[in-house]
Amino acid sequence: MTQVRHPLLSLLLFCALPIITACNQDTQTAATSENSLPIIDFGHAQVEVELAIDRNTQAKGLMYRKEMAEDHGMLFIFDQPKEMSFWMRNTHLPLDIGYLTADGVLREVYPLYPHDETSRKSIRTDLKFALEVNQGWFARHNVKPGDAFDLEALR
Repeated sequence: MTQVRHPLLSLLLFCALPIITACNQDTQTAATSENSLPIIDFGHAQVEVELAIDRNTQAKGLMYRKEMAEDHGMLFIFDQPKEMSFWMRNTHLPLDIGYLTADGVLREVYPLYPHDETSRKSIRTDLKFALEVNQGWFARHNVKPGDAFDLEALR
């Protein structure tokens, strides 16, 4: 069987390949892991994060997960600074939550316990990010309120 090529289609593919390649390279400018997860870098500690940006992802969070690697977490990103409130409905993992201001500074850290539906509210009302990690991660990595992560990783 012979393969028939249409010259116009070949030309189109030839011209589009450099554009597709350039687009793929531009989208990978942020610091990412081998798994293409953004890396939040506090300078002396790093954590790979899944991003929770849309309402559905934020509502589900880390629910139903049975395990999470030590240096992994979920970063919740909100449009406007606000007071935060999180609970652990359907969440099996013991977590810590860190609340951060728009400049990437960690302001508050709280433990969260599996299946505890009591809301853990923030004290501050100017928070833009919430970072959920395995319980004890902040202490084990000496990350404390006042530490900041590099916002460039999110751009």
